[in-house]
Amino acid sequence: MKLVFCGTPPFAVPTLEALMAAGHDIPLLLTQPDRPQGRGLALAASAVKQAAQRHGLTIEQPEKIKNNSELRALLERIHPDAIIVVGYGRMVPPWMLSLPKRGNINLHGSLLPKYRGAAPLQWAIAEGESVSGVTTMLLNEGLDTGDILLQRELAIQPDETAVSYGQRLAVIGADLMVETLRGVESGRITPQRQDHGHASLAPLLKKEDGLASFNFSAQRIYNRLRGFQPWPGCYTNFRRNKLTIAAAKAVTQTGDGNPGEMLVERDRLFVTCGERSMLELLEVQPEGKRKMPTADFVRGYRPLSGEKLGT
Repeated sequence: MKLVFCGTPPFAVPTLEALMAAGHDIPLLLTQPDRPQGRGLALAASAVKQAAQRHGLTIEQPEKIKNNSELRALLERIHPDAIIVVGYGRMVPPWMLSLPKRGNINLHGSLLPKYRGAAPLQWAIAEGESVSGVTTMLLNEGLDTGDILLQRELAIQPDETAVSYGQRLAVIGADLMVETLRGVESGRITPQRQDHGHASLAPLLKKEDGLASFNFSAQRIYNRLRGFQPWPGCYTNFRRNKLTIAAAKAVTQTGDGNPGEMLVERDRLFVTCGERSMLELLEVQPEGKRKMPTADFVRGYRPLSGEKLGT
């Protein structure tokens, strides 16, 4: 099939490469413009752009697409059989939805209708799901509300982060997209309407989502730490300065203090959380310092049992 591919993040790269390996023709690739990154704020290409450059694909990086007459004319000249969308980062406008005869086919990182939105796999882990997956769907004008084509489940390991799960999910998703196109072309796939009554949202992550609330249970905080990687992570305040919690685990012992109160046991550090649960901090990063094992933090900063985090 003749395809236009729209994608930006590393999650989309395996799908792009799988489509090329399967023999599909990709005369055009759309990705986000280069963005400033790092301390020097140098412009950096997206992961999809870097992959496309390795394969010699034609790349366009429009800042806007809704009323982009030049882009519309270009796509009309190409007249693709389908437009493939994987984490592009733009809402696809109506003119683009109606252009290809096979529609705009999206790979979404959840089992729709659960976790519609920009950060599905992150929120699935943050909410403590043990299973999620990927969905191929036909895009419409709603937010991830189009008809489902195929789905595939993938278990979430108890200690897995959004980074490691996303890497595994991307590989599963790439295979599913190839299978979907094969089924669409042969007519074997019948699109299925979503049950909108079971929908849930996975909105774009904000910095504030990483702020630990010790009124939550230790397991819930740990789930959010795993889900919100690499950004916004998990952080709190210690003596009025930011303290990033880089690694932690929920433990079985019961806490006697109020939420946020620390318990120091030799070189180990625990925090009382909601439901009298306890979170052990394993690795932390004080503001302006490097990451360090909690034992080093205890020796260097001398936190006191009964002292509170988050203030």
